[in-house]
Amino acid sequence: MLAVHFGAGNIGRGFIGNLLYHSEYETCFVDVNSEIVNLLNEKNEYRVVLAEPTQEEVTIKNVRAINSASNPKLVIAAIAEADLVTTAIGPNILPLIASLIADGLRKRVEQTDKPLNIIACENMIGGSSLLKAKIFEKLTADEQSQFEGRFGFPDSAVDRIVPNQVNVDKLMVKVEPFYEWVVEEPKIIGEKPPVKGITYVQELVPYIERKLFTVNTGHALAAYFGYYFGMDTINRAMENKQILELVEGALKESGAFLIKKYGFDEEEHNKYIQKIIGRFSNSYIVDEVTRVARSPIRKLGPNDRLVSPARQYQEIVGKNPEYLLKGIAAALMYDFQGDEEAVQVQAAINEHGLKAAIEKLTQLDGTSSLVKGIIEQYHQL
Repeated sequence: MLAVHFGAGNIGRGFIGNLLYHSEYETCFVDVNSEIVNLLNEKNEYRVVLAEPTQEEVTIKNVRAINSASNPKLVIAAIAEADLVTTAIGPNILPLIASLIADGLRKRVEQTDKPLNIIACENMIGGSSLLKAKIFEKLTADEQSQFEGRFGFPDSAVDRIVPNQVNVDKLMVKVEPFYEWVVEEPKIIGEKPPVKGITYVQELVPYIERKLFTVNTGHALAAYFGYYFGMDTINRAMENKQILELVEGALKESGAFLIKKYGFDEEEHNKYIQKIIGRFSNSYIVDEVTRVARSPIRKLGPNDRLVSPARQYQEIVGKNPEYLLKGIAAALMYDFQGDEEAVQVQAAINEHGLKAAIEKLTQLDGTSSLVKGIIEQYHQL
């Protein structure tokens, strides 16, 4: 079986490529990093090391790579022959590969009527749907109707911490032991890809929100509270009892509305929260607070990891959260000069006042009790 995977970065190699190898796929990585592409073609293997006491190491074999910038025709030919196409390139890059995939699918229909699934493994909601929309923009009406029944674009939710790292072996990747890859089964065309490690579900949104409002929310709050208390890394921040209590409090609040909204088992969800907190505390993953906290404007957005759970908690549970509002306040206080968005947030507060800045950043109604609560928590901090 052949898998074509866009993105030979740490997540591509350490997470998706790892699972593809253990599922007996040959993996053809597609990337524009000529150094990584050349190394993959020279060695045809690389090492993945688990960030845990055992430092268990696995060698991933049966891999090759194509530089899409210099050899697009080879990518098109690979897609035409593939049994699965996956991506891990970042949400902003998905539209940039749409044309190349469209050409690959055109060539494929000339050669075979075998169905193919394209799964975007990105840290976003609806990544595969976005990629499909961008691909279909490149097609004629006839091609669109032909492709609709031939190619599946199931959305997925992925979760694995792969820290920033610089290794002597440029292909080696260190990853945390935990991972989750959930795929929306109803959008699969043909047979389900036999990838060990994928969990197929009928409805993906509950799992996306569970991940986003537990993992992403908790990670961001560990960073913002960590910065406030002068910590340099996430694992050190989680060693601080006060920060641990703040993060755990926020995740219990997000958990309260998730359980009520989607019917998750309360005991199981509480175990999930503790597992996530354990991941943040992993001393074998050294992740800088300022890396995790970066881009506070995006993270303070109305549908992102801080404001959305606070709003949904109020709507579903029926009262204001406490710890989630503390977290939003901590994000508003994040003033790291090396982060352009952090500088912009502080400028907005200084120029327009705290309330106006909150309204603009969060798009919450200025008269709402949530805004009032954020202001109170801000002044307390």
